Amino acid sequence: MSSVRYKRILLKLSGQILAGEGDFGLSPPVITRVVGQIHSVTSLGVEVGIVIGGGNIFRGLMAGTLGLDRVNGDYMGMLATVINALALQSGLEKIGVPTRVLTALTVTQVAEPYIRRRAIRHLEKGRVVIMAAGTGNPFFTTDTAASLRAVEIGAQIILKGTKVDGVYTADPEKDASAEFLKSISFKEVLTRGLRVMDATAISLCMENGIPILVFRMGETNNLRRILLGEDIGTLVGSDAG
Repeated sequence: MSSVRYKRILLKLSGQILAGEGDFGLSPPVITRVVGQIHSVTSLGVEVGIVIGGGNIFRGLMAGTLGLDRVNGDYMGMLATVINALALQSGLEKIGVPTRVLTALTVTQVAEPYIRRRAIRHLEKGRVVIMAAGTGNPFFTTDTAASLRAVEIGAQIILKGTKVDGVYTADPEKDASAEFLKSISFKEVLTRGLRVMDATAISLCMENGIPILVFRMGETNNLRRILLGEDIGTLVGSDAG
């Protein structure tokens, strides 16, 4: 354990990552690559908690366009994260990684209820813990859920795996002049309105001193390289920037 940078991490994944090149659904090859990266860090002895989004299946914000109530839409989004969590669990267990899915909504036929002490105990036993269904409340994003769970389980950092290699001053796909930021402070993220995580999530991390590292999840072995100390992605923290 002396060779790794963090003992316990919270990995935040967007649902879109699991969709691969498409906008919807699950891509088996992508799931295989993602679980391979997770396995590569559990083999180092790192305790891994995961919060995953559901945007590849349903977003609560889609409710209005479909004529649905926003609260019902958010619950549908939470259930989408459970589907993604079960897909990740299946992939991890197929390669021999012990995994538990804990949900903020009660679906005891497929997962355990989220209980903080239970989650920590699973981590201590070397199990990957996937915490699904957000916070269990409408109007809160999975970014906020990730920050909340990171605080609750005592994670040393949130590693936010995305499709880009870090944080830019603007969307690099839309603005050719966008600059890559190697590090930035929580306050600057909030004042500049950068889309790292939503304001509630950033504030939770700032108040509890939990840094966020934004990196490209699709890059081979990036997760392991970060844990072994390589300088990858953008660090968001109290003293960064």
